[in-house]
Amino acid sequence: MAKLTFEFPDGSQRAFETPVTVVQIAQSIAVSLGKKALAGKLDEQLVDLEQPLEQGGHLQIITDQDPEALQILRATGAQLLATAVKKQFSEIKLGQLAVDEDGFYVDTDKADRQISVDELATITKKMQQMIKQNAVIERHWLSQEDALAEIGSDQYQRALLEARQQTKFLFYKINGVLTLAQTVIAPSLKALKHFKLLSVAGAYWQGKSSNPMLQRVYGTAFYQEADLQADLQQRQEAHERDHRVIGNNLDLFFVDPKVGAGLPYWMPNGATIRRTIERYITDKEVANGYQHVYTPVLANLDLYKQSGHWDHYREDMFPPMTMDDDEQLELRPMNCPSHIQIYNHHIRSYRELPLRIAELGMMHRYEKSGALSGLQRVREMTLNDGHTFVAPEQIQDEFKRILNLMVDVYHDFDIDNYTFRLSYRDPQNTEKYFDDDEMWNKAQAMLKGAMDDLGLEYVEAEGEAAFYGPKLDVQTKTALGNEETLSTIQLDFMLPERFDLKYVGEDGQEHRPVMIHRGLVSTMERFTAYLIEIYKGAFPTWLAPKQIQIIPVSEEKHGDYAHHLNEQFTALKLRSSVDQRGEKMGYLIRDAQTHKIPYTIVVGDDEKQQQTVSVRKYGEDDSRSLSVADFEKEILQDIATYSRNE
Repeated sequence: MAKLTFEFPDGSQRAFETPVTVVQIAQSIAVSLGKKALAGKLDEQLVDLEQPLEQGGHLQIITDQDPEALQILRATGAQLLATAVKKQFSEIKLGQLAVDEDGFYVDTDKADRQISVDELATITKKMQQMIKQNAVIERHWLSQEDALAEIGSDQYQRALLEARQQTKFLFYKINGVLTLAQTVIAPSLKALKHFKLLSVAGAYWQGKSSNPMLQRVYGTAFYQEADLQADLQQRQEAHERDHRVIGNNLDLFFVDPKVGAGLPYWMPNGATIRRTIERYITDKEVANGYQHVYTPVLANLDLYKQSGHWDHYREDMFPPMTMDDDEQLELRPMNCPSHIQIYNHHIRSYRELPLRIAELGMMHRYEKSGALSGLQRVREMTLNDGHTFVAPEQIQDEFKRILNLMVDVYHDFDIDNYTFRLSYRDPQNTEKYFDDDEMWNKAQAMLKGAMDDLGLEYVEAEGEAAFYGPKLDVQTKTALGNEETLSTIQLDFMLPERFDLKYVGEDGQEHRPVMIHRGLVSTMERFTAYLIEIYKGAFPTWLAPKQIQIIPVSEEKHGDYAHHLNEQFTALKLRSSVDQRGEKMGYLIRDAQTHKIPYTIVVGDDEKQQQTVSVRKYGEDDSRSLSVADFEKEILQDIATYSRNE
């Protein structure tokens, strides 16, 4: 009889006669290990506890003490969820069952209607009943013919099965329901006590927008109830910070699918925030030597062919528009070729360098429907973009200057949760990058040298560079815990070569400049979404869409004083308004707090007579009586210091 040899984590080896399973191997090592075993990990691949092993290799017995245990528990939750929905809706079809870092999900499809969130409680009860009964999980290995017969008309399960290069297929059977195994699950349901079905949402089959839309049911599970409750609390916090939720509550923006997915409308409140950011950034850049420009949102396709964007980013660009003279126009996906045209419009001298060009440039990207999300992922965006053209010897000084400007901007927005990442090309896969080894080595060394000179900590990441050069990425954690790139500085030796950029040097000869791409705060859409979430909608005074809400105790008695104050504040360019709804005072004050207005002012008999204001600051319980002059001094100082209170 043939034998298979397995090597264990401690380096020992043992041979077993076939057929043999993980649980049999675990029991042979120790009876207690056999009882604790959840699955096996053979050559880094999880295998079911009762899977007959066909080859030897490095084998680890997984118990609830291993990192993989939570994944297995959640996979068990997904399998039980699939069983429960099949018991609830016998004709339902099942798509993917999967585990991710947040929990698990099951994709479903019903002919009459999809599963609603109101039905999650009924499905949960079915799952809890099977867990309480410790329903037996049977393993069945079926031939492809038998498996296809079992699946029947479920085209999704059929597609999953046919994609596998196997002769035998594992099915799990719980309470009489047989479903295709897509992940490795635990030997029993006894540990699956602390779970929660979370939500339902649409999801394209296999993530492709050309495929049918299925209904995805989300859930999560933990070994301990305390961990589950902590996770649910964190999810609630994330929901409260979700920029889409806050954006709706504060009437900042909306997206109407009738008009177009990924095309946000900025309401007056959101437009005020965005306009304030744009003015701040423009003034900051002009003060730092940038020349602001406007360039067309359309360009001849040949421009992007010359730049290389058509070759490298074609899938992310909209289809070209053919005009009546056969010219092909393209909605621009990048601003850099436009700024190159600005540079090339005149003969440049070394005396002009560094030449800094900036723009709040609108761009369009062909994002897939499933990737669109509020303001964070859109199809039309305005990038805070800048390009500096430098002589080679100016690279490091300009890099440091840009980085210092970035840090200054972060300080004004009270952003301190960020890290630096130097992004290099992948030395093992250089085909997708501009072909110039000397350029890459030189550019990467320059960035590293500049960071070292500044004494900043950073990580180095191979394979994260742009196709035309290395870059510095500033990484941040959003309020929802996702990592994203907030800012970037990129060196580019390629585009000056492709566009034959030149400057006349001190020696009277033509020389090639180097191009530095940089974005201080990403796009207006993504940056606003980021700020909404980190501020939780409570914008600092200088950014708040409405800075002052004036509430007269009586419109008849105190309305004239309230309107006089409003005129006085707006003359100081403060964003102020009078609440004339005539509702009860307590309601109006609470409403101002709900809308996170920085300053609420109440005026009654005393305030009118003494020419004062009763001021309540957002987040504070008590009001203060101030003279109008003192209040103006306070709020103007608040705005001037970007609400940092330093």
